[in-house]
Amino acid sequence: MDPITEKPRRRRADAERNVAAIVAAARDLLCGGTLPSMGEVAVAAGVGRVTLYAHFASREALLDAVVRKVMAETDEALTGLRLDDDPPRVALDRLVHTSWQILDRHRTVRSVTLAELGPEALREQHDRVARHVERLIARGQADGVFRADLPGPWLVASFYATVHAAADEVSGGRLDAEVAPDVLGATLQSILQGD
Repeated sequence: MDPITEKPRRRRADAERNVAAIVAAARDLLCGGTLPSMGEVAVAAGVGRVTLYAHFASREALLDAVVRKVMAETDEALTGLRLDDDPPRVALDRLVHTSWQILDRHRTVRSVTLAELGPEALREQHDRVARHVERLIARGQADGVFRADLPGPWLVASFYATVHAAADEVSGGRLDAEVAPDVLGATLQSILQGD
């Protein structure tokens, strides 16, 4: 073992573990319904404040990293659904239920991101997972299952507006999280099929 090359490698590995722990701790605290201070994140991650600030100079930078991680995991989960293997209506139902589980867990992350970073920052990250919805709607339109009298991008925007409205209703106590996927599914089928 070469001690000269081994030290930087070990520092990089330590830094990567620290970053992963910090992002995971911040996400867990947010998912628990709180907006944590940087100090609370450091304690939950098991790192010092100096280490935290060495990786994330501000709460905004940390929140951006949390959103990026959530979106990467969401993209992976939706890719794993293999939606192209199902007829569009079946795929839509699976997409809605999986998307809802992810969004329901991360409702506080979404609301804090909107408040702290603004809708544009969230949208930039959201585009990563939108391709799943775009592809499904385009396939449904091509198959004659989903309405073709409205542009695909509008239907994609309607999909997300409806899903986010459901999250807001659950957060406001006006919709039960347990029934939200079924309500969403029925609403989105109606929007996309023109019923």
